[in-house]
Amino acid sequence: MIVGIGAVAGACTAAAQVRLPGDPVPDLSAELPSLELPDAVQREMPPAAAAPPAMVPDPALDQPLQPLDSVTVPDAPPPSPDVDLPEIRYRLTITGLDAVGLEDRFRDLSALLQDGRTAGSAAQVSARADADVQLAESLLRSEGYHDAVASAVVGPLPGDDGQLLAAITVTPGPRYRFGAIALVDGDAPLGDEPRKLAREALSLSTGDPIVAPAVEAAEANVTLRLPEQGYPFAVVGQRDILLDDADFTGDYRLPVTAGNKARFGDFRLAGDPVFDVDHIAILPRFKAGELYDSRRVNDLRQALIATSLLSTVAIEPVGTGVIDADGVETVDLLVRQTQAPARNLAANGGYGTGEGVRVSATWTHRNLFPPEGALVGGVVAGTNEQSVRGQFIRSNAGQRDRAFQLGASVARQRYDAFNAEAINLNASLARVSTPLWQKRWTWSLGAELIASRETNFDPAAAARERGTFFIAALPMQLGYDRSNSLLDPTNGFRLVARASPEAQKRAGGSFDSYGRFLVEGSAYYPVSSSLVVAGRARVGSIIGAARDEIAPSRRLYAGGGGSVRGFGFQQLGPRDADNNPIGGRSLTEFALEARYRFGNFGVVPFIDAGRLGAASTPSLNGMRYGAGVGARYYTSFGPMRIDVATPINRRPRESRITLYISIGQAF
Repeated sequence: MIVGIGAVAGACTAAAQVRLPGDPVPDLSAELPSLELPDAVQREMPPAAAAPPAMVPDPALDQPLQPLDSVTVPDAPPPSPDVDLPEIRYRLTITGLDAVGLEDRFRDLSALLQDGRTAGSAAQVSARADADVQLAESLLRSEGYHDAVASAVVGPLPGDDGQLLAAITVTPGPRYRFGAIALVDGDAPLGDEPRKLAREALSLSTGDPIVAPAVEAAEANVTLRLPEQGYPFAVVGQRDILLDDADFTGDYRLPVTAGNKARFGDFRLAGDPVFDVDHIAILPRFKAGELYDSRRVNDLRQALIATSLLSTVAIEPVGTGVIDADGVETVDLLVRQTQAPARNLAANGGYGTGEGVRVSATWTHRNLFPPEGALVGGVVAGTNEQSVRGQFIRSNAGQRDRAFQLGASVARQRYDAFNAEAINLNASLARVSTPLWQKRWTWSLGAELIASRETNFDPAAAARERGTFFIAALPMQLGYDRSNSLLDPTNGFRLVARASPEAQKRAGGSFDSYGRFLVEGSAYYPVSSSLVVAGRARVGSIIGAARDEIAPSRRLYAGGGGSVRGFGFQQLGPRDADNNPIGGRSLTEFALEARYRFGNFGVVPFIDAGRLGAASTPSLNGMRYGAGVGARYYTSFGPMRIDVATPINRRPRESRITLYISIGQAF
């Protein structure tokens, strides 16, 4: 027997439209409501010898029916206004929901389980029970039990304490499943290609239970898939489901209008434009003429938001009416921009043994020199370092995520390894990786001019002398990244190679040239969903000049939170007669840690190893080790890190415990 779902004006019921939450409410005078079960379903009448009596229309049938696929939580009855009445306590029993796996969801939403199972009167308990009957039936309909019946009984419990018993009893009945599933023409004929794409995206199969979340998800998937495959104007219509209570199946029909297939065209502007068309055209990861893909459009929108110069961005396709011989239309993208504040202040800080406290602050005007020409001023106030810097940064300089930078800084540094007052002028051009677009290959090319007055250990005099160094450098870097996250990787690996040919002139001394080289690799392996094993190796060398001829600030150092934990900042390696570090020309480091995460917190045991040598050739002889444990607190911008470590086989004057506080993983 066929069962039509819906409300009708009159006595008979026919196949009707079915709708899910969020669909527009139909005009009941013109069409049937969507995906709604009637409180009473009119079924086909058996044949009779005599004409049936006239049927009187039931006004209740003209009212909107409870949606088949949505869970409606009835409003809980208000508390009793009479505060002088004693509270009534009650117990609740639930029968029938556990068998279909819905009891836990019911308990989360139940009106009877609010307010600690107390009420102001027996009438209020009954009202809550009636609301829970509606809730139970709504839950069952959302899972395909369209013939479900729920009832409630409220009565006193034996005893003198006045407690009541509220019993909810449910008979789920048979579960309806999909019969035939069909995609039909919407406002225009549906072509073979979009029909195939839509059917692949519609993850419903004959025999599956008619479950509301599954229907909604499948239809949403169709809405997403067609624009990803070149159909920006695709529309999914109102579904029809025809239920048959003879075999408890429902035939499903979904109208789809695909619209024209499309290619990318030009850009148009609206709103409060911050960027012109020429600059916007730098950012897409697609070209005009390529097949339309909504994922590329969304990537462009996120890239515009990532500039931090726009508070909101909306991008929508606009038809041009230009259609080629294959029936593919060229569509323009209308970019609506809303300007955001261009200025901001930021600050961060950290602490490391040997490095002390370090706090930095920056002021930025992100668009002082449009487009995306930022001016940055920064200061550092720390135990051992104080500095002032200014920078000009042109983001997306002629290409997406390519940055050009000019900078100048004045710094004062007071470390055990050296004291320095330095002036630095620098420039660089780089292809950078971002959380939005984490690139496999990155690179940077730069130039530096440095004038630095530093203390330098003289082995011949066995004392430190102050000298002035003039240094020119051409730093460059090449990176290869196969990790799954820029901020908190849990899988994959990274490789980075750095090289900096440098020329140095010491006031009153010789002219030296040398090269600084460093190669670093890190790998991440997920043992389980909550445990990641991470490892790092780093090798560095300075070739071309003796260690004592190189400015102390340009030598290699080891020890600290980003190096070998367990040792203070720059404290690992050769030392002078006063036991102060003097740096080296070769570096070897390893690190291994287990990152265990639970919720927003994590525990990280680790062991680090390192060696700093006076010669230029890295070696494993004389490696030093440090071990410890760290705590992590995971935020949206990366983990906050606290590491505590100790050196293994500690030597005199080395710290027993070292502490590091920072943002981000150690590597």
